[in-house]
Amino acid sequence: MNGVLGRVNPLVLVAVGLLALIASLGVRSLTSAVITTCVYVLAGLLMLPARSGRPIRFATVLLASVSVAYSTWLLGGGHLDVAATAGLRIAVLALPGIAVAPLIEPMALADQLGQRLRLPHRFVVSFAAALQRFEQLGQTWQHLSRARRSRGFGPGRGPVSRTRHASSVTFGLLVTTMREATSASIAMDARGFAHAHRRTWAEPAPWTRTDTTVLLLGALVATVPYVAEALIS
Repeated sequence: MNGVLGRVNPLVLVAVGLLALIASLGVRSLTSAVITTCVYVLAGLLMLPARSGRPIRFATVLLASVSVAYSTWLLGGGHLDVAATAGLRIAVLALPGIAVAPLIEPMALADQLGQRLRLPHRFVVSFAAALQRFEQLGQTWQHLSRARRSRGFGPGRGPVSRTRHASSVTFGLLVTTMREATSASIAMDARGFAHAHRRTWAEPAPWTRTDTTVLLLGALVATVPYVAEALIS
């Protein structure tokens, strides 16, 4: 099971993230919250690949959980169990999606959406192109920042200078993104996406037994808080 999430269908990864929403709705007590969180953490340790993105992304889940727990404790009468339950509910909701997000490849997901779910081809290709552009935003930001530095317009040490630099790079990033979107739109129209009714796909969209197994495991884990609540009551 080690690293199995790195080999499954991207639709399964999306389903695992959505099933976490169902699981979070079942967290109603501290006991079920702790049990469900531990199950998700254990599943991640057993099934995530060794290199599946930067570990720093999990800090966002921790920050969200702590902030919700603190605000619940501050505004909810100072009940620690209620605050901890609210914080862990956020962890159950966000942790699976944050864990599997780096494993989803835009083109593989588009193949599955178009061939298996039969979604409109133009929407699928546009969605895949948008995801790829989103992944390239960081790289484009670095290129624009380096270009400004090479021309002598780099940021100074003060906050005002850094704010101006960030604003200029952001504006350049917006212009570059709009130009690329226009080019992609023209390319899609030139290839007949506006009027084509049938379209072939370059890559297959297989569904394996591993995909079915992982999907069933994700559904099973999503039932953990409901089973825990039933046993507690």
